[in-house]
Amino acid sequence: MTDLTQIQSAPRLTSLSHGGGCGCKIAPGVLADLLRRTVPMPAFPDLLVGNDTADDAAVYRINDEQAIVATTDFFMPIVDDPFDFGRIAATNALSDVYAMGGKPILALALVGMPINVLPHEVIAAILKGGESVCADAGIPVAGGHSIDSVEPIYGLAALGLVHPGRVKRNASARAGDVLVLGKPLGVGVLSAALKKEQLDAEGYAAMIAATTKLNRPGTALAQLDGVHALTDVTGFGLLGHTLELSRGAKLTARIRHADLPWLPNVEAFAKAGVFTGASGRNWSAYGADVTLGSSLDDVARVLLTDPQTSGGLLVSCAPESVDEVLAIFRADGFNEAAVIGEMVDGASRVEVI
Repeated sequence: MTDLTQIQSAPRLTSLSHGGGCGCKIAPGVLADLLRRTVPMPAFPDLLVGNDTADDAAVYRINDEQAIVATTDFFMPIVDDPFDFGRIAATNALSDVYAMGGKPILALALVGMPINVLPHEVIAAILKGGESVCADAGIPVAGGHSIDSVEPIYGLAALGLVHPGRVKRNASARAGDVLVLGKPLGVGVLSAALKKEQLDAEGYAAMIAATTKLNRPGTALAQLDGVHALTDVTGFGLLGHTLELSRGAKLTARIRHADLPWLPNVEAFAKAGVFTGASGRNWSAYGADVTLGSSLDDVARVLLTDPQTSGGLLVSCAPESVDEVLAIFRADGFNEAAVIGEMVDGASRVEVI
């Protein structure tokens, strides 16, 4: 964490933003309406993945062996420590490359800062945090763009490479597939607790450990024939991103609530009314396509729609590949990766039992 003792005048980063992390995303219903109003894009034969299935990144084939993975992601602070904010934002941006099965090759920084409000040392710490994550991923921050903005904003435009035959889309799940989730859930709730100054040091450490862990297993998972679909769970919550799998494959996703991994004390915070407004916006956007079991209450609904900043990979794989998928996660330190459900024949919806 950054030592801010020399810059006592700096305001809390989270106090400068109306939202934080992936909870800043435009609500899925509003986004869908905006996209419907855009002009249809002409066909490009080498564009392997565009925006037709709300996938994690664009993929463009450059030859028979290589395709470019291109993505961008940025948001307002989810934490007050500037170095940690930079790390989380960079990890989240690179996740979309891994979610396509790619390997990052370089990044460009996207920086919007209230220059006359934040000390330059704070802004520099944000940039250093992002650079440290990119260094861990083995890539340079090769440039970028900056503006003077009202709220602090940071993220990356990221590029990666993938074999055209190994691209893992979010729309290729098959009936009978098993669903595996790579990281525990509850980041949005913990970020809300932090903003209310109710999160202790242990909870903060758990949140930082999850949100700064690169989703590197995606590159190795793409090499498995038994992995059919891949995405990451971010601002639309577990239900929203699982629903994207279901809609793309025209199948029903069945999630077992008892098998979901959670960050510490998340349920207790949610029961106490500590959660983000994005949970309600998410449910309003897609709740009609979700069936919750009779034993699941409003707290469960809040948690299932909780926006995840730099969340885990969601894998749809053949049953015989589950052990290998879990082994890949475990080898990279994702010890809480868990089997959470399956894809079955039926309408494009999510059932939670």
